[in-house]
Amino acid sequence: MWMPAISSFVARAVLREGIADVSFRLGGPEALRTMIAAVVFPLVVGTIAYGSAWATGLVAFQSPPHGGFFPNLARAVVLGCTAGVLSGSGEEIGWRGYMLTRLVDGGVPQPLLVSGIIWALWHFPLILSGQYAAGPHPGISAAIFLVDVVGIAYVIGILRLRSGSVWPAALLHGAWNGIIQVGFDPAATGPGATTWVGESGILVAVVSLVIGLAVARYWTSRAVSTGNSK
Repeated sequence: MWMPAISSFVARAVLREGIADVSFRLGGPEALRTMIAAVVFPLVVGTIAYGSAWATGLVAFQSPPHGGFFPNLARAVVLGCTAGVLSGSGEEIGWRGYMLTRLVDGGVPQPLLVSGIIWALWHFPLILSGQYAAGPHPGISAAIFLVDVVGIAYVIGILRLRSGSVWPAALLHGAWNGIIQVGFDPAATGPGATTWVGESGILVAVVSLVIGLAVARYWTSRAVSTGNSK
């Protein structure tokens, strides 16, 4: 997970760009709201996607050991917001601390969408080889994962640009991994579990994309109304 950060530092060194625009600072009027949104987003996605799967019987519910679902989810939130941030930072320093800003500055159309596609493709070798987020059909899992990640990319990219800091992106990345993988996944079981939920699950992908597009539309309209093009 630290390869994107390492690659970005190599690019910065070769191009003599420095590291100031990584934006390690955390402050300003949007800091608290973006950090809260970073944790709320995976909680909302998980609640809607997994809740729908359990309510409709598409996926069976099983209570995780060591205290049940809600204590396990609480531990997952803490884990994602602490240890998860450390690992998530490796990707976010590269993806949102370098790649996204270069796409924006370079005038690339739909930079949030493009960043999500690149981010997803980076995971494809692991998915297609069955090592990560792969269901019975890795090719289908990869396609669904692409939709999922594009939705996340809209939200995580907007938090990075709106806050002017890489930390809300790193927090969302860590919180997502903790909440979805550790909090919700252990409570989902049955033959359809990997089809409907998980990082390559249809419901998670649809909910992530819908929320991501809604957030992007709101943020874009707000930026236009205030005369802020970034």
